[in-house]
Amino acid sequence: MPEVEIGYRDSHPERADGFRAKWEALPCASSDELIAWADVVDICLPTDLHLEYALKAIAAGKAVFIEKPFARDLSEGSTIIEAAGKAGVPLMVGQVVRFFPEYALGHRLVQSGKIGTPAAARLRRGGKAPHGSQDWFMDHGRSGGILLDLAIHDFDWLRWTLGEVSHLYSRSVGVQSGGGPDYALTTLTFESGTVAHVESTWMDPSGFRATYEVAGSEGMIEFDSRQSASVRTHKKEGSKLQHPVSDTDDPYYQELSGFLGAVKNGTPIPVPGFEGLMALNLSLAALESARTGNVVRPTKL
Repeated sequence: MPEVEIGYRDSHPERADGFRAKWEALPCASSDELIAWADVVDICLPTDLHLEYALKAIAAGKAVFIEKPFARDLSEGSTIIEAAGKAGVPLMVGQVVRFFPEYALGHRLVQSGKIGTPAAARLRRGGKAPHGSQDWFMDHGRSGGILLDLAIHDFDWLRWTLGEVSHLYSRSVGVQSGGGPDYALTTLTFESGTVAHVESTWMDPSGFRATYEVAGSEGMIEFDSRQSASVRTHKKEGSKLQHPVSDTDDPYYQELSGFLGAVKNGTPIPVPGFEGLMALNLSLAALESARTGNVVRPTKL
């Protein structure tokens, strides 16, 4: 984005120096200095810090982009949305899977009726456990663990593609340190009657993999990140249609570019705060189900 100047604040000097050299970015001595300098603030902090710094940026009248998960709980997320609304500042949540070409295409194929009426879906996402600065991902009180930090990608895509969730059931297991699950399997039933299974893991030493299948009355679509960069469509007649997708458009670039364009032109935000809150709502419901062993209905928002 040649029209964009980058400033940053990082508490780790060695990492900050590398960032400065790579991006020719302006280092700031404090978060307050950075917020005062910027027009748009991208909050890339651990999840439990999103509320504090979002409110600082909003109070300063800055447009705010928040990486997913939007917040640590619904109260925090609602507070951010309310503050942004009162201040009249743009707010977007980084549900980046919507910008991956394979998932954007899958969404369009389902929405256009390519497979008829959706009946069932199966998604899988995971790899090795992340750690982050001071191992904060493994502190599940901060990150929310696998259901809040990882599964939220697929929960958001499913809701975006198939509609609202009626109820869900989740089971999880944990074998690593961190006080929370490293593997989860969640079944979601949608208001339409469609059923989806979401497998999420931080226990796969072979590396990252993401897949999806959506089956409907007229066929099925599927994608596997370890296979060719395409989405396949299977029809009742037995045909298999390949839908190549471009890997030249970085999804992280696309989501930020979309937000900046909306801020500059006053057009609708691609993924507004409420969408992030609804995805968070599903993850929190899955956490409750995994904890209690009960079927849970997401909170009405």
